[in-house]
Formats: sequence, C-alpha cells, structure tokens
Amino acid sequence: MIGRATVLFACFVAATGVIARASHIEPVPIRTSFDQFPMQIGEWRGTMLPPLSASIMSVLRVDDYVNRVYSAPGRYGAGFYVGYYRSQRQGDSIHSPLNCMPGAGWEPVSKGALSIAVPGAGRDNTIAVNRFVIEKGPDRQLVLYWYQSHGRVVADEYWSKFYLIRDAVRLNRTDAALVRVIVPIPSNLNDAESHAEEQAAAFVRSMFPLLSTYLPSCGPCT
Repeated sequence: MIGRATVLFACFVAATGVIARASHIEPVPIRTSFDQFPMQIGEWRGTMLPPLSASIMSVLRVDDYVNRVYSAPGRYGAGFYVGYYRSQRQGDSIHSPLNCMPGAGWEPVSKGALSIAVPGAGRDNTIAVNRFVIEKGPDRQLVLYWYQSHGRVVADEYWSKFYLIRDAVRLNRTDAALVRVIVPIPSNLNDAESHAEEQAAAFVRSMFPLLSTYLPSCGPCT
C-alpha cells in the first residue's frame, strides 16, 4: 500500500510539473475578495487577527486569504482561515496544515474524517472533511480542514492533486483553496472533544454557504 501511494504521489508530482510548464494562460475567475467576507455570520461575530507576516506569506504565497476568530454566545471561539490560490502552475501550491503545525510547536495526536450536514452542499447535503486533534503542552485543539475548488470539497490530499491535474486539462484552471477551522478543546469538561467537534461543525454549517462567492465555481463540476 505504501509503495503504491508513493508511486501515485510521484506521478502527481510529475504531472504537476507538466502543468506548470504549460503555456496556456489561465482565465482569471470572477470572485469577491476576502476583504469583504462578513464579520457577522448568523450568531457568530468575527474578530480580525494581525496580518500574516512577510515571512509566512513568502512560504504560503497565497493570492488572497481571510484569517479571523469568530465567537458566538455560549460557544468557543472558532479560528477561521481560508487561503486562496489563483493559479498553481508556477510553484504556488497549497500547503497542508500537517506540514505547518509542527513548525509552530503543535503535534497531531489523532486523525480521522468527519461528515458535516450542510444544506445545499453536494449531492447528499454533506461535506467530508479532515478531523485532527493537536496538542502543545497542556493545550489541545480540534482542527477541521479541506481543499475546495470549482464548487468541489475534497478532504484527501491525493484526490485534491488528482482534481488539480484534471481541471487543468479540462478547464485550464488550477485555482483552489484550503479551508481550516480550529476550536480549542477545554480541559475542564467531560467529553470535551465531542463538545469542540459540535461547535466546530456548527460554525462550518453557518459559514460554508458563503464560500461560493469567494471561491469560484465552474457550474456542475464533478
């Protein structure tokens, strides 16, 4: 299984290199800048975080992003980040949170998947996302993240690369985004992880319908 995954990944890397060298000029999708993403989403009220530093931006190389904390009465704060890439042909590619967290001192302690019911999402009104628990010293956090492009939500990194290559060929587009939600796991509650998951999912349900304005679709992409 590991050998097969390695070969598959190598094929994706090679194909991505071919895409990067292609001479086609990508169309610029019509979208709204994240500067206009609402601060109020239902009961959730946003707070701006400091802009990402020049050193972080030099690594991420995103074209647009939003980075805030949203709070609601009786709920934990939800850290919300979306990084949008207009093109991934010239080496500007999405960085998995799993590569960045250890550098900030956070270590993953469990990983899995989570299905979240979101009206109007997909064929069965659900999206499948990555679910991680991370810790640094006594602090623990629940992380949900996924890749989103052309109206499609993908949790698996290999499948996101597959769709990147396919959409580059079919649509001449490589724009995509990483969407991440982080909620703290309190140490003073029984079943604290489940509480954090419920609140993270509640924020996703409120926020997700807004993303289509800021992450361009392509109609019925499959």
